[in-house]
Amino acid sequence: MKTRVCRLYGQNDLRIETDELPSPGAGEVLLAIASGGICGSDMHYLTDGGIGTIRVREPIILGHEASGWVMAVGQGVTDLATGDAVAINPSRPCGECRYCAEGLVMHCLNMRFNGSAMRLPHEQGLFRDRIVVQQAQCVKLPENADLGAVACAEPLAVCLHAAKMAGEIAGKRVLVTGAGPIGILCAAAAAEAGAAEVVVTDLQDAVLEVARRMGATRTINVSTDGAEMDRYAEEKGYFHLAFECSAAAPAIKSAIAALRPRGVLVQVGVTGETAMPLNALVAKEICVQGTHRFHEEFAQAVEAITSGRIDPRPIITGRYPLEDAAAAFEAASDRSRSVKVHLQFDL
Repeated sequence: MKTRVCRLYGQNDLRIETDELPSPGAGEVLLAIASGGICGSDMHYLTDGGIGTIRVREPIILGHEASGWVMAVGQGVTDLATGDAVAINPSRPCGECRYCAEGLVMHCLNMRFNGSAMRLPHEQGLFRDRIVVQQAQCVKLPENADLGAVACAEPLAVCLHAAKMAGEIAGKRVLVTGAGPIGILCAAAAAEAGAAEVVVTDLQDAVLEVARRMGATRTINVSTDGAEMDRYAEEKGYFHLAFECSAAAPAIKSAIAALRPRGVLVQVGVTGETAMPLNALVAKEICVQGTHRFHEEFAQAVEAITSGRIDPRPIITGRYPLEDAAAAFEAASDRSRSVKVHLQFDL
């Protein structure tokens, strides 16, 4: 069997190619991919040749957000059958290292993650018509599940883990800085968890409109209404909790200023070394909480989507066939019109 793949050879060198596909072995399943979301990491690999110190050093199939259908099962697979719809968890921890043993699975020392250039050889991704994966990576979906929506389970899982790291959210005033896919899904997670207010900031009106549809009680374009954030900073701050999803120094500074004493800053966005106002962190006794990937939250994200508790479909602003992957990546890079762009695959 053959499969088309979306393979990156280096900076701005993206090709659609055809590979041979093996049959599923013991404990494996053959999937037909239905939908796959383009992530910021995919775009950085394409446009920058990597992320920070992680560089694309060999050809890599991109993609780690996807859903699909079971086409065949290998020996010993009993929980899945041909025709089942599934969400695909790209995370494959070893289950044996000290962090896995401690329950800190997202910090696995031997983590394998689809579409990641961190290891060499690179971990190949999910942007292909057909793929063989481990049974454990598949979460079976109920009948009539929207596979486009379910392809958003991976970024939603990131946000559910961030919400878990934030602590109690119900009744809290929440700020979200950065209305990309992760920021908007953090807002949705906070709203679903019972936040009293969810204020989202960004530089683009189009993405802020999507944030309103996903649970934001107020949105602020800080490029035109930056003074609004100054009001939230009065009397030592207003918000109990901030999800910082931009990794931009001005947004981090603004979030800290808007947090009330003993507020919690959950740093979700990732970048290199960034200046932070330590004096404000100390003076207001702000707690800075990091958050990294997910584990059990993947299945929780699938359930939240299929049950309708969190509907991610408003963030899907574009859908392109695999052969138009270059156009899809171009659209995904334009934040004035895109939040989450999906690749659609032939059955």
